[in-house]
Amino acid sequence: MSFISNFFSPSDNPNSLGAKFRNQRQKDFEDLFFRNFSKNDPIRVLDVGGASYFWDTSSLPSLPNIEITLLNLGKEDTTHPKIKSVVGDATSMPEFAENSFDLVFSNSVIEHLYTWENQQKMANEIMRVGKKYFIQTPNRKFPIEAHYAIPFAQYLPHKLLYFLLTKTKVSRLQKWDPTHAKQYLEEIRLLDQKEMQQLFPESKIYQEKFVGMIKSICAHNLG
Repeated sequence: MSFISNFFSPSDNPNSLGAKFRNQRQKDFEDLFFRNFSKNDPIRVLDVGGASYFWDTSSLPSLPNIEITLLNLGKEDTTHPKIKSVVGDATSMPEFAENSFDLVFSNSVIEHLYTWENQQKMANEIMRVGKKYFIQTPNRKFPIEAHYAIPFAQYLPHKLLYFLLTKTKVSRLQKWDPTHAKQYLEEIRLLDQKEMQQLFPESKIYQEKFVGMIKSICAHNLG
């Protein structure tokens, strides 16, 4: 039963399958990071749509000259002296000049922007304000939809998916709040590898795999 529970748990549960993938992704990201930056370099990182807890298991906040900025539509709680939170819009960042940040990082955010046009705007802003970037998103073609943990949910009509989310416990063994379910159905637009390459044309693609299938896609320009 614990395996089933962990499989369906959201990724903010440290025992969940999603958290295990996130931890491995973080390790792979840090391996790339230290190929590009020295531990003593002054480094400015912008985490678009990020939360402070993501960095709790990371070695980056312990670097002597790093500054991590979380950008979200609302203020995020953070008590770490090297992590600050600002309010802003991922699709328009006029408050930041070109190449303001040594690295822009984003984890499972770009699929929450409603439209392809907004995703293009976010990608363009990331490439404008950041010298380097590492952007992750779930793969639309993976059989288990990442947000609902329902097989092939991304291909179902919204009315049917809304019914499954709010009237049954097929998603993560619980019923969704109707307002929450409606919001997710409106905002999520999953991407595949081809589209990520279109958004970040100069990027390398890192594939995160599960039983041989591509679970998520990371576009980056780290060496």
